[in-house]
Amino acid sequence: MARKYEIDMTNGPIMGKLISFCIPLMLTNVLQLLFNAVDIIVVGKFAGSTALAAVGSTTALINTMINLFIGVSIGANVIAARFYASDMKKEMNDTVHTCISFAILCGILMLIMGVTLARPLLNLMDTPSDVIEQSILYMRIYFMGMPFFMVYNFAAAILRATGDTKHPLYYLIFSGAINALLNLYMVINLHLGVAGVAIATVTAQFISCVLVVRLLVITDGIYKLSFRKLRIKWRYLREVFKIGLPAGVQSAIINFSNALLQSSVNSFGSDAMAGYTAANNILGFLYVSVNSITQGCLTFTSQNYAVRKLKRMDRVLIDCLIIQCTLPLFLGIIFYVFGPNILGIYTKSDSVITFGMQILSVTTIPYLLCGIMDLFPGVLRGMGYSALPMLFSIIGTVGTRILWIYGLFPNHRTLTFLFISYPGSWIFTICMQLTCYFVVRNKTKKLFGL
Repeated sequence: MARKYEIDMTNGPIMGKLISFCIPLMLTNVLQLLFNAVDIIVVGKFAGSTALAAVGSTTALINTMINLFIGVSIGANVIAARFYASDMKKEMNDTVHTCISFAILCGILMLIMGVTLARPLLNLMDTPSDVIEQSILYMRIYFMGMPFFMVYNFAAAILRATGDTKHPLYYLIFSGAINALLNLYMVINLHLGVAGVAIATVTAQFISCVLVVRLLVITDGIYKLSFRKLRIKWRYLREVFKIGLPAGVQSAIINFSNALLQSSVNSFGSDAMAGYTAANNILGFLYVSVNSITQGCLTFTSQNYAVRKLKRMDRVLIDCLIIQCTLPLFLGIIFYVFGPNILGIYTKSDSVITFGMQILSVTTIPYLLCGIMDLFPGVLRGMGYSALPMLFSIIGTVGTRILWIYGLFPNHRTLTFLFISYPGSWIFTICMQLTCYFVVRNKTKKLFGL
């Protein structure tokens, strides 16, 4: 079962297979954001701007806490893709059981951290007093679903390694629809506010987790899961960590810089926070689009690296660059032109829409720079190099934003000026990542004896 959804990434035309891989992944991520947007829209429309700000104030903090572990799933994707391309059955099977076992442990750890640290961390971010209690409630309930969330992400990473991005899409459509219906019922009918949104999210995470685990159990592929074999084998976990841990650290630190930026946004009051929440959700659609291409590039590169096809790896990068330069530019123009109308879906407040447009005006059209910046670390990780792109991404994005927030922003206190730090950091990071890529490629060429 599920074999027809797998993709041969090491032979045949590339662009068509890339598109076949990336579109379901992109739709999965876009649908996930749409369902998250339903959370925000329902809260904003029926529970008020304070509840909307409460949900938004937790976004950067939640991402900072979970992305370290989600980054490790990138390592699972790379290592599983190599074993799958090389048809190494035992190694692939051991990797699957190690990754799922690790995901369960991570989920339990995140549950404990989220429940116990919600208040002190939100206080540290200067969350306003009229928002903080609802923010704490939302965050504590949200983290109750972390075991399901983590298992789903690692299982989906294993499926991506085989080229199967369609099953996660089908499962998300089902669980997301339930999430949306529960949102409406719990917020509008039961008047549970942020608690209702969080409960609906946890329920959807549980459903998607059960569905993807069931697929791994019933498949006849070399990635078949057996509960009695669940255990961590350190040999494989070390390999996963080698690729995934730097990616997770990078993501966590970048989101930490976003949390610092969130603190600066908080200083403008709850309307600005609500505007940032809505604008950030819109930018999320751009990010998942470019990140889907990066995930495709990473998986295709990893499989072809395993069978030493350097020229094919080059073609993969070129095709991904073509998509990465055109798609986000097209979407960015649409989001900028129709920004006020889209923001109006989230809120009725003119003030919130004004704050949201200040952010979108300097981030949407240049977003193709973020796509290019995101692509090169994906290629490098597909070739087994994760520490250097992590270092350069941290220096380029986090360093630039910290200097901007604490050095320049105090003298130019507008949201527009604050968010110019985004395209500025993207340009600086691209220059460093591009240099790193050419050094690693030359090293790989010598390694392959070419």
